[in-house]
Amino acid sequence: MEKNIITQLQNEVTRLAKTNGTDVVGFASADRFEKDDPIFKIMPETKTVIGLGFRILRGIYRGIEEGSTYYQYTTMAVENMEETVMPMAQMRISMMLEENDFIALPQRRHQQIMAEHDSTNPEVAYDAVYRDKTAETQMDFVNAAVKCGLGEKGFDGTILNDDFGPMFRYCFILTDAEFEPTDEYVPHLCDNCGKCAEACPGHAIDKDGIVDPWQCAVYYNGANGTKNPFMPPDAFSDMDDRLEIIAGEADVTPETARKILDKIFFYPPAQHAYQCSICGRACDMECYVHLEEKGVLKRKFKTPFRKRDVWRFDIESFKQ
Repeated sequence: MEKNIITQLQNEVTRLAKTNGTDVVGFASADRFEKDDPIFKIMPETKTVIGLGFRILRGIYRGIEEGSTYYQYTTMAVENMEETVMPMAQMRISMMLEENDFIALPQRRHQQIMAEHDSTNPEVAYDAVYRDKTAETQMDFVNAAVKCGLGEKGFDGTILNDDFGPMFRYCFILTDAEFEPTDEYVPHLCDNCGKCAEACPGHAIDKDGIVDPWQCAVYYNGANGTKNPFMPPDAFSDMDDRLEIIAGEADVTPETARKILDKIFFYPPAQHAYQCSICGRACDMECYVHLEEKGVLKRKFKTPFRKRDVWRFDIESFKQ
């Protein structure tokens, strides 16, 4: 196919993506990926990976920042993004590509499938996760986001974007159309300050930026009572280390994490097995505040995200 026709088609992909709610569109040629990358097991004919990035509304985080409303983050920033907004953009673009005789295979995270045997996804119920399934056919989504130029990889593995910082989700389309690749980010946002780790209410991020998924799941769901307005004073009353759990100081194992998660009934979950985030991705919020204060984000607002001191309850209220 003539180059100018391919260029027109690539422009149409970008236009259609933006029309359907995509904020950032990136293209990675197949030669940016290792020969044994999962994308080639998923679709051997892949010539281009199309990356689609979507902002998470800054305002959605504010309810948790203020301790006033919590369900909006899970329903609007996670569930509806993953189950409605992102798939719709993928399908519209993919249908257009197929109308032009190219293969198009949408790829988004299946939140309930994991390659690792004894791991979990903090965003969904641990007992809804299928483990060891389709291990060879799960994309490395973070790696693909970097190669598509959607952002850079931060200290804790989160993708950071010039406009939205870590308040960002993404998905992909594999295609046999050969499009002009987007430049990858030259890392410039993350300064390895470690504030994301400091902000975690359960200390789930270690000194090297590695996230313990079970520790994260426990505190994503709200096991830290000093940051959970819905936790009753007698929470975890049958557990010997209840105060350590409530203070965010317990080191959990997969086994103890399951026990703790089974006792967290403080706030209702969303649909599709999504758990309500009580921490509201404190790591991401702290990262965003840091990037905003440094002045490195291109998208500016009339007021700063953090307007007052971070609130916290006294652990004394949980002592019996």
